[in-house]
Amino acid sequence: MKSADVIIAGAGIIGVSIALELRERGASVLVLDRGVAGQESSSAAAGMLAPADPETPPALRSMALESARVFPEYVRKIESLSGVTTDFRRHGTIAFLNAGATVPTEYSRLSAADLHRLEPRLQSQGLSAFLIREDTVDPRLLMQAALAAARRLGVKFRENTEVKEIRSGENEVEVLTTCGEFTSHTAINCRGAWAGAPVRPRKGQMLYLQPAQSDLLQHVVHAPDAYIVPRSSGKTLVGATVEDVGFDKSVIPSTIDGLLRTAARYLPELASAPIVDSWAGLRPGTPDNMPILGLSGKPGIYVAGGHFRNGILLAPITAKIIANLVTNKDAGMDITAFAPSRFAPAKT
Repeated sequence: MKSADVIIAGAGIIGVSIALELRERGASVLVLDRGVAGQESSSAAAGMLAPADPETPPALRSMALESARVFPEYVRKIESLSGVTTDFRRHGTIAFLNAGATVPTEYSRLSAADLHRLEPRLQSQGLSAFLIREDTVDPRLLMQAALAAARRLGVKFRENTEVKEIRSGENEVEVLTTCGEFTSHTAINCRGAWAGAPVRPRKGQMLYLQPAQSDLLQHVVHAPDAYIVPRSSGKTLVGATVEDVGFDKSVIPSTIDGLLRTAARYLPELASAPIVDSWAGLRPGTPDNMPILGLSGKPGIYVAGGHFRNGILLAPITAKIIANLVTNKDAGMDITAFAPSRFAPAKT
């Protein structure tokens, strides 16, 4: 018996956003997760929506810019359905670049006077400063809102249900899990760092500070060796490492202390701010740092993974692309560069 029209393996922001999009188009959707929905890398992210970041691969730039363009409407829809606010902020980013670094066209140079006017307490450490019109969101709140919105629309969830294999049958797709077998017309692998080769986990450690002054910083600060993200709650996020250490999610005190010291060079008031939380997440990385989107090579089985540092940003556009493909429509943009076939077949 068919479990749903579509089964999605993985209840992170990518999987849940796809579930929402497909449910709005009339499909019945079942989302399976190995643990608690939304508790892995999506909730561990910083929430910077930075399509113009110099580290964004050129082939990903147009997709990232389009997702940033539609993100405000995506947030409005999720907040309206769920009743949960996501701390979506549009204050922009101040980037500090080393001499000789490539400056994207979206960056506007700031004089010392400009920088002082925008952020009086911020220290440039001799680096060139730029302003970028970028947004941020609190990923933990976004994940809560997306889950509530999906449930309200009738998306079904099965937590603590680890997917072991997805295989194509004669007339259906079979999803084998630790809690039995589920069947559908279509299955989508959205398991993040657990999606299987070539996706590999890339650990990131970060922390929350609670400065005495709630208005200490308005803009995101993106420096070569750290980033600082203010929240409307008054907390300040500092991140983050990029570590190739497998599925190790341990938090190393010396690493957290190092991030704090680095951030305090740019914003000295942070040196005395208490650490109220620290954690590590596992980003789903690929060999070329670009996502994997499309048919897996097996009938009825799609992959939407490998978003690395851009999972939050790319969630709305990924949802539209995959929903288009599943409903036999054109993807809506050129996704050739993200085809699963560019690597050895991903595990399903």
